[in-house]
Amino acid sequence: MPPHPLLIIGAGAAGLMCAITAAKRGLPVHILDHANKPGKKILLSGGGRCNFTNRYASPQHYLSHNPHFCISALKRYPASRFEQWVQQHGIAYHEKKAGQLFCDHSAKDLLNALLQECKTAGVTFQLSCEINKITASTPHHFQLHTTHGLLETQALVIATGGLSFPTMGASPFGYKIAEQFGIPIQPVRAGLVPLTLRPDDLKTWSTLSGLSLPVTATTIPHTVAFSEDMLFTHRGLSGPAILQISSYWQAGHALQLNLLPEQNAFTYLTHKRTLRPQATLKTILSEILPSRWVELFCAQDTQPMQHYSDKKLQGLAEQLHHFTFTPNGTEGYRTAEVTLGGVDTQAISSKTFEVKHMPGLYFIGEVLDVTGHLGGFNFQWAFASGFCCGEAICS
Repeated sequence: MPPHPLLIIGAGAAGLMCAITAAKRGLPVHILDHANKPGKKILLSGGGRCNFTNRYASPQHYLSHNPHFCISALKRYPASRFEQWVQQHGIAYHEKKAGQLFCDHSAKDLLNALLQECKTAGVTFQLSCEINKITASTPHHFQLHTTHGLLETQALVIATGGLSFPTMGASPFGYKIAEQFGIPIQPVRAGLVPLTLRPDDLKTWSTLSGLSLPVTATTIPHTVAFSEDMLFTHRGLSGPAILQISSYWQAGHALQLNLLPEQNAFTYLTHKRTLRPQATLKTILSEILPSRWVELFCAQDTQPMQHYSDKKLQGLAEQLHHFTFTPNGTEGYRTAEVTLGGVDTQAISSKTFEVKHMPGLYFIGEVLDVTGHLGGFNFQWAFASGFCCGEAICS
């Protein structure tokens, strides 16, 4: 079989955008994927409606050992540009909150638009295709030994994603390719993932499973903070605040929760003591916190408010604003939204996404050591890196 000008491994958001961009420039593009259908993670995300970007995406919303790497791509392909692409394809969408853009009807609308562009541009697919070995005899000459036979290419793009959602086929394949060609890997771990609790805490808190409340979650000692909702689960804690903080949390370290981020608890309690001295602490707190949580917090506090000194109320306020605990761990890749770490970007060009010492080999999307916050930032990175790579190949 004659060499392909461009082969892309991975039919996710990054791979599809790269294919569309390169094909529109007249480059024949062939996509390989081990799955039987393209874009499976797109369909799964956002509860089936795909949070496809965030209007406020900027470098500060990404974690990487090389924090400057993402600047170029995000500047050349900003969220506003992908939003225009969505509009041009007539996809109905809405802003949920804080710049998060979702499809109105279904993530299928977005995926179908991407696949239609691929078809129009002449992109071809080879699905249910396993790759057994990749070799490179000379620069710009790669051989792929697959279950569909031997394929050769002048340019190879790795868009295989990370390790999250293993039930959908996620694997370390992209990292193995990098290691094969001498590219370092930054340590990987689950990101944007629910946290589990230690047995003693779980025994108490699991009774609150299903309960949600707004909090500010803060790391200790680095004091990264997120103010969002937190959800109690039968295994621990989840919800946007916990998912966000999980990407910064280090095993063995404590986290701090402000359970009344919009209130001054001491001022509130002393004021209520003056107004309603006969009311119990449980009654007073139940007016601003979920009653199920108050039942646990006030299990030993049954006296009328008039019996609480300023010192006692200050101590209670401290607990409410600085509730500290140490998670047992995370739920792992099974429920993680993303993978932290990955292919070391020091080895990759931030403009072309080509490996600096291996001409013709490219890495894009989540397989790289670039991880976004929750809220559409990771899809924006996939589209931005895919677009910039597609623009640069063979140019």
